[in-house]
Amino acid sequence: MAGLRTRSENRSVTALHPAIPWASPVAQYRAHRDAVQSAITRVLEGGTYVLGEEVESFERAFADYCGVANGVGVGSGTDALILALRALEIGPGDEVITVSHTAVATVAAVLASGATPVLVDVDPIHYTIDPARTEAAITPGTKAIIAVHIYGQPADMDSIVAIGRRNHLRIVEDCAQAAGARYRGRRVGGLGDVACFSFYPTKNLGAVGDGGMVVTGDAALASRVRRLRQYGWDDVRNTCEVGVNSRLDPLQAAVLSAKLEYLEPDNARRDAIARRYDQSLVGLPIAVPARRAGDSHAHHLYVVRCDERDRLKMHLAADGISSAVHYPVPVHRQHGYAEKSVVPNEGLPLTERLAEQILSLPMYPELSDAEIDRVTASIHGYYSR
Repeated sequence: MAGLRTRSENRSVTALHPAIPWASPVAQYRAHRDAVQSAITRVLEGGTYVLGEEVESFERAFADYCGVANGVGVGSGTDALILALRALEIGPGDEVITVSHTAVATVAAVLASGATPVLVDVDPIHYTIDPARTEAAITPGTKAIIAVHIYGQPADMDSIVAIGRRNHLRIVEDCAQAAGARYRGRRVGGLGDVACFSFYPTKNLGAVGDGGMVVTGDAALASRVRRLRQYGWDDVRNTCEVGVNSRLDPLQAAVLSAKLEYLEPDNARRDAIARRYDQSLVGLPIAVPARRAGDSHAHHLYVVRCDERDRLKMHLAADGISSAVHYPVPVHRQHGYAEKSVVPNEGLPLTERLAEQILSLPMYPELSDAEIDRVTASIHGYYSR
């Protein structure tokens, strides 16, 4: 097949050039090895292995970074969403509007809270939740909107917040992919009622395991999340309500504290990588990521859109370049979620089209200019075949 190499040819290519992964948590560790190792040693020597000052210190630092007053560390980004929804008293009989073009965790959290996900389409330029379709989906049962800052691109929060105010809805930001992104000069995390972050190892601010955080300007809401993450206990371990066990580990908190000071320069490098891709892909039948004017994209992922996605992916793999699809099957088409979600009568045509066309190219701060050029040269090679 034209444009594709045989397995033996692929072996010779990767022997000459090391493989390029689409993400590399180990490269991030190596870049900050001394700071990470020092943080781990500090926790081990300190002897507090559940919650404690390491977690509290990181909660304060990250909340301050986001421009809000309160942060509560939890076990994962998914738990952050679940606990935020529970703290907002959203549960059985309630509806939560969000998107299908997202990690399944967004919708899984709605279902875990007992509520019903109502899935709407995304806008055709930035792939974030479409405000017009969101407002059209509101019913008497709607209690909240989850705005997903997909790939690091902030959603149209002015429109979403305005819809929420008009309809007395709570606004939850899913910031799992957007640590450090800015919407009209303000960092994501402080734009709605509550925001949820993931510190999964591939994220812009990644742990060496799992972790998440709920941030909010509402002290009462933060206090309730803090109770819910640990069985419903108050400060003296009296049970106030039924909770769960979802605590950010102090080892992870210490690592995240060490890496937080590098988040801004790392995001700046991501932006430089994205712009190098943009310039190098001009003239090809590929749509590069759009950026909303006045916003700062965190570039967690660099996602292009093209008609021959699967063939291009295979071609890159033959050149020793890994790519990924975020996400190949929309949530409303996934077994177990399709049956429990509500989709408008017109369906989600753009979401389904995106699933056939999107491709995530390598993106992480340690990616060298030479590696970026190798990726784009391979893409040019595919289209000139």
